[in-house]
Amino acid sequence: MRHPRLPPPYPPPPERSTELRRRFGAEARSERPDLSALCLLIGAEADGSLDEAGIDAAQQELDRLAGRMPYRPGGPRAWAEAACRLLGQGEAFHGVPADYQRLESSLLHEVLRRRRGLPILLSVVWLEVARRAGAPVYGVALPGHFVVGFGAAREQVLADPFDGGRVLTGTDAELLVAGATGAPLQPSMLEPATPLEVVQRILNNVRAWAAARPERSDVALWAVELSLLLPAHPARLRYDRGQLLVQRGEFEDGATELDAYAHLIEVVDEPAADRVRRQARTARAMLN
Repeated sequence: MRHPRLPPPYPPPPERSTELRRRFGAEARSERPDLSALCLLIGAEADGSLDEAGIDAAQQELDRLAGRMPYRPGGPRAWAEAACRLLGQGEAFHGVPADYQRLESSLLHEVLRRRRGLPILLSVVWLEVARRAGAPVYGVALPGHFVVGFGAAREQVLADPFDGGRVLTGTDAELLVAGATGAPLQPSMLEPATPLEVVQRILNNVRAWAAARPERSDVALWAVELSLLLPAHPARLRYDRGQLLVQRGEFEDGATELDAYAHLIEVVDEPAADRVRRQARTARAMLN
């Protein structure tokens, strides 16, 4: 796998991007979306150096790690502890606060290379390795902090990959939620997240990274456009795309997208639709 010496992103050529998005949309619409494949396609859209050989090498690394997991170590806690020993202690996957400032912390191929990343990307590593090894594993999208779960609800064991896979006990999950939101933990927060929910949250993180860096509106734009390829997405993303296009000086395309969004919402919120249409007219006026 070839990686740039400097942090990404280096965008792929337009024809490569078109093909990546076609594959991303097809995978997202498939009967059983492949989480690792979707994450690596996001990585290739961000980092033009990630070619097909690099994507294959990342999948092979996940396979290699899965091959080092013990065979059926026991119940959910035994699986969680085995993953912690292999990935957290043996392979040194973990996160630190500085990782939130780096785009590559949201790119699976870079997380596999650096052994560092955001909680959700480290959780993807745990999920994909443990799933390949036969573990009953799934993502748990706690507010503000993503973790992994092992076993059914009545025997659920949670682990925190950002903390090296530490197995959570007692009130640990409650403290994580309270620290992130100030609200109490609700049972619904512990339900398994679907692959597409995980992908949407990753893309939201990419957009948040770009929003703090106005000069990287290109990153925000491709993250929105990939989100729009997911089968279920908020209509608001059309508005966000229009605003980004205008921000980037693509006034006509941005106005067209804003008009399309206004058409979508006019039945439920006509005043809002009128405001968006005014924004579209203002964007077109910038062409003169």
